[in-house]
Amino acid sequence: MARLAMVIDTKLCVGCADCVVACKTENDVPEGFCRDWIVEQVQGAYPTPRLEIRSERCNHCDHPPCVGCCPTGASHVHGYGGVVLVDHDKCIGCKACMAACPYDARFTNPQGYADKCTFCIHRVEQGRKPACVSVCPTHCMHFGDLDDPESEVAQLLRSRPNHALLPAAGTGPRVYYLT
Repeated sequence: MARLAMVIDTKLCVGCADCVVACKTENDVPEGFCRDWIVEQVQGAYPTPRLEIRSERCNHCDHPPCVGCCPTGASHVHGYGGVVLVDHDKCIGCKACMAACPYDARFTNPQGYADKCTFCIHRVEQGRKPACVSVCPTHCMHFGDLDDPESEVAQLLRSRPNHALLPAAGTGPRVYYLT
């Protein structure tokens, strides 16, 4: 079974936000909201500071706290690739999943349901890349199956130093940042 993941090369990301625009367009995200966003973080201090620019989103965790706390089962793990999704028809807008997410990756859609990145599973199931990955002008974003040792994402993670966000949360995030 596939375990879908995203790898983002922070040495190539320039923070252009093409990924954000592509996501909003592809997924008809309402004005004023986003499923992914750009973060700039300075690490270290003078004389050797380092700026990390990264595109963030739902981490599609191996152990998603948002799923276990959902009273209706609207938040669930999709059968293909372990992608964490929200069934809009089942969501009652209680925001329990939003409170449980350590990545602050969800928002309440104006139509009343929790919304978030889906790794564009509707595209992936057709053999296409997520919209954000497909438009990246620096090709810093990579997508694939972690469980396939020959996949681009698995090879990148073996070949370069990398990190995930908030590993101490124990969620098993599947968005990685090459450093």
